[in-house]
Amino acid sequence: MNLPTFSTLNLSLADGIADLCLNRPEKSNAMNDAMWQEIRQAFDWIDITPQARVAILSGEGKNFCAGIDLAMLGNIQQKIAHPDGARSRETLRRLIIDLQDCLNSIERCHKPVIAAIQGACVGGALDMVTCCDMRYASADAVFSIKEIDLGMVADVGTLQRLPHLIGQGMTRELAYTGRQVDASEAENLGLINRIFASNSALTAAVHELAQTIAAKSPLAIRGLTKS
Repeated sequence: MNLPTFSTLNLSLADGIADLCLNRPEKSNAMNDAMWQEIRQAFDWIDITPQARVAILSGEGKNFCAGIDLAMLGNIQQKIAHPDGARSRETLRRLIIDLQDCLNSIERCHKPVIAAIQGACVGGALDMVTCCDMRYASADAVFSIKEIDLGMVADVGTLQRLPHLIGQGMTRELAYTGRQVDASEAENLGLINRIFASNSALTAAVHELAQTIAAKSPLAIRGLTKS
């Protein structure tokens, strides 16, 4: 089978498990323009590929993902620039809707998606993992809704999805303050399913879980998925 190739992601498929790894470790896997679009392309492919029965979403290197690439924010200002303020705002609205859809592709996927999180998972990365069915983390994982510290609104999915996991009150506390949540607190809040002592232990456990799911009836699994 010919797998799609990407500039910011690594994709492999074996024994029913699609491994999708964010691959900009030198930038802590910050999400640039290409990564947003390629996430959608990858999950659309996983969704329609019968050989893929379950997906693992991970990040290469020390951190899972540092959120949106700050260089991309500068490019957005250039993209929406227009003498007519109304047209500028409409361009921004359409851009945000497109970014939302890139992450919605994870939620639309009819295959279970497992997030394996190490190190930083902040801003847009938190948006990303809230789209997944299950989240597991290494002991060094930290989470935050960082947009408030940039004078932004977390408007690509966190505020809609996170309350279903940790409740409205805690979601608002984290969104208003931008404070970090460590792995232990994240587990207590219900944001993650389980903590593992190291990234290697996390990887092994998540793959074992994926193997268990891949061995089940794919039609029954589809009937249980979020879509």
